[in-house]
Amino acid sequence: MYKSLNDCLEDLEKHGQLVRIKEEVDPNLEMAAIHRRVFAAGGPALLFERVKGSPFPAVSNLFGTMERARFIFRKTLPVVESLMQSAADPAAAFKNIEKKLKYLPHLLNALPQKSIFKPVLKHQTQISLLPQIKSWPRDGGAFLTLPQVLTRDPEQPSLLKSNLGMYRIQISGNQYQQNQQIGLHYQIHRGIGVHHAKALKKGERLKVSIFLGGPPAHTLAAVMPLPEGISELSFAGLLAGRRFRYVNYQDWIVSNDADFIILGMLEEELLPEGPFGDHLGYYSLQHPFPVLRVEKVFHRPGAIFPFTVVGRPPQEDTIFGKLIHEMTSAMIPKRLPGVKAVHAVDETGVHPLLLAIGCERYLPYQQREPMELLTQAHAILGFGQLSLAKYLLIIAEQDDPELNINDIEAFFRHLISRIDLKRDLHFVTETTIDTLDYSGTRLNHGSKIIMAAAGSIKRKLGRRLPGQLKLPPAFQKLKLVMPGILTLRGPAFENYQQANNELELLTENIPVELAEEFPMIVLVDDSEFVAARLANFLWVTFTRSNPSHDIYGVKSFVKNKHWGCEGSMIIDARIKPHHAPLLEEDPQIEKRVDALAGKGHSLHGII
Repeated sequence: MYKSLNDCLEDLEKHGQLVRIKEEVDPNLEMAAIHRRVFAAGGPALLFERVKGSPFPAVSNLFGTMERARFIFRKTLPVVESLMQSAADPAAAFKNIEKKLKYLPHLLNALPQKSIFKPVLKHQTQISLLPQIKSWPRDGGAFLTLPQVLTRDPEQPSLLKSNLGMYRIQISGNQYQQNQQIGLHYQIHRGIGVHHAKALKKGERLKVSIFLGGPPAHTLAAVMPLPEGISELSFAGLLAGRRFRYVNYQDWIVSNDADFIILGMLEEELLPEGPFGDHLGYYSLQHPFPVLRVEKVFHRPGAIFPFTVVGRPPQEDTIFGKLIHEMTSAMIPKRLPGVKAVHAVDETGVHPLLLAIGCERYLPYQQREPMELLTQAHAILGFGQLSLAKYLLIIAEQDDPELNINDIEAFFRHLISRIDLKRDLHFVTETTIDTLDYSGTRLNHGSKIIMAAAGSIKRKLGRRLPGQLKLPPAFQKLKLVMPGILTLRGPAFENYQQANNELELLTENIPVELAEEFPMIVLVDDSEFVAARLANFLWVTFTRSNPSHDIYGVKSFVKNKHWGCEGSMIIDARIKPHHAPLLEEDPQIEKRVDALAGKGHSLHGII
């Protein structure tokens, strides 16, 4: 159990899980490039001792492997998992009661504790002296990427009703007044938004506390998807094995264990924030977001600045997701009756694709078909952050009780061998999607689709490219992705009118019978890339398509406002003009990282 970030780093170094970067490194692109290379190699946590332009050392890749994340929380994970299981199944809590009772004293750690000593308020600094981490060439400035952002409900300011979230924060660039203003990028589904709305209604400015560092449990708590009204501070205490220590500074709540504290108030105006290289593998573009007027910046003696780097998954935030899933998986059946498991697919950036296994128990005396599954699917789309799912694929547990939801290819084979394309595609149009997803035609707006499958196998999936398939000249390089799924290169996308004409020509040339072996075809810019790896197929298909606009079908029809097709379904996953740019690395920066891997340098033998 760690009292500080430094405690954790000393423990990791003692166990060979941390390396010190002794060379001076540039926070402008170089530190992020080092992080990405070490993460990809499954390497250790990184302590940057000399950060150009800053007096503070920095640490990244703290949670870079599942093994290291479990090691960090090795003393408290069993407690948290046991409490989660008890909450999910209270009756089971009475089994092995003696074992469970030993965890009860840990519940005291869920109560925040006010401190007398205030080490975090010992020194003051300014925003420009923090490491100015810029991760990608087109980023609009430097960002905080591991902040813990605390707000209190203006109507119920109890600490146990506070919200601790993690939102990227732009600390330089654009129109921000240096050291006085920073950009707070919070998305439409975030708890801070509820507090901000209440403050605006009361004619007040919302006070915001930003913490950096502290025990690693505090960082993980900030991304924990807890129900609205339950404070992440309680979870932070449970996972840390130590109550959340705080002090009150001029009515701001301050984490006494943090390394840095930024205190401010949300201003009335919005300012452009971004661009920022984000976790879907594209830039999120510049948009107006709330501005924080900085009042004070504090730091503890020996403060260490934490950061992470996001980009096309997997990245370090992938580990957060996996760890959270391990802790919360037992809660899913309790909160969503009938739903056995869900898997937010990290290769797509989490929200674009959600897999689910449910129960189909309606009319058991008839041939099974999706009925109860649809009830469960709509419950999923109304539940917390799962509501951001764009493609929700759900199957019935009864058809294969042994299917592992984490085996993505097996899941796809199961679904597409059973789906009825005339009946089992259900669209939700003109709705909200993830703020970071640019597949819709405007920010926050897009569509969803539920693909449901239940019952006996309807087709034997093709495992070889179909012979004698004559396609129009503009469509080339047909490739097999996996059994039952083909990908095809199309002409560059111009606009939707042109796309409709192109897809009409294509569907006229694809026989209905092809769906007996290949029910899904994906139209892309580079079919060889998409077919090369499962991860490429997932990323391209589900981040570059908007269901309502980009799903077509052979002999498609609308009957009583229901869309279906008699032949293969086609997903147009070509890059569109309104999509955000792809993330690309700077070759010169990569050469500098290569030099650090040379003999006698800090990364020798690591990358």
